[in-house]
Amino acid sequence: MVPRSVRTDVLEIAYDEHGPASGAPVILLHGFPYDVRSFDEVAPPLANQGCRVLVPHLRGYGPTRFLSPATPRSGEQAALGHDLMQFMDALGIARAALAGYDWGGRAACIVAALEPERVRCLVSCTGYNIQNIAASGEPASAAQEHRFWYQYYFHSERGRAGLAKNRRDICRLLWRLWSPEWRFDEATFERSAVSFDNPDFVDVVIQSYRHRYGYAPGDPALFAIEAELAKQPRITVPTINLHGGHDGVGPAPENDSQARFFAGPYERRLLPGVGHNVPQEAPADTATALRDLMKGTTP
Repeated sequence: MVPRSVRTDVLEIAYDEHGPASGAPVILLHGFPYDVRSFDEVAPPLANQGCRVLVPHLRGYGPTRFLSPATPRSGEQAALGHDLMQFMDALGIARAALAGYDWGGRAACIVAALEPERVRCLVSCTGYNIQNIAASGEPASAAQEHRFWYQYYFHSERGRAGLAKNRRDICRLLWRLWSPEWRFDEATFERSAVSFDNPDFVDVVIQSYRHRYGYAPGDPALFAIEAELAKQPRITVPTINLHGGHDGVGPAPENDSQARFFAGPYERRLLPGVGHNVPQEAPADTATALRDLMKGTTP
């Protein structure tokens, strides 16, 4: 594994690279509140098979930095998709296999939906991760609203202050609630938690959870992307949805309601005993899903 960085229009994106530079590109994308360490057991076996595996730190995480203090510290979905497009452009990657979960799954879904010619195949944990902001005011069941407590907390200034003061405490709790059967130790958590010390982490997270409910304005530079996402575009690239059977924030429904968003080859694989952080809890299943998709597609 080699740590590197590349400059885009607004970021210096830090990333880990595995495998030969000439290999078929695979990009692995982490979520909140996690980091690139989620893929430590996914990337090496893919690299050993000849893939060029890239694992970027999202905006607000780890060593990734904004180039200008004037750039809005936005965590909205359009920003995540834009960053992925720009990351590929900066590295000269015309087409790649994508895999992600949570925020990273959202970025991957956005690029797959808006620029399908650039996506060889997609592994998206929990399926279609593009937000329907227009419908964000529609209440869910009491049980699901209870699972979203952290989002409502972040809508308040008390929540912003809490995340700034107690970020490790909050993120550790979310790990436990979202993956109730995953027995991670403190050393495992701390290897990822150092990424939350990024100076933009709090601002990016707070804006993300406020914007998705319409409580914070988006970055004007990203309005065109958000307009396209508001149409809830379908995804046409070959996709596997890996859904943890014990996901504590997004439980898998008995009937796959996500399938309607996919117009191309699509499969859902339920993973019993696995929570929200699928790549770190089930690395073999994640790598296998990517291999299965790449067998039937061209680089």
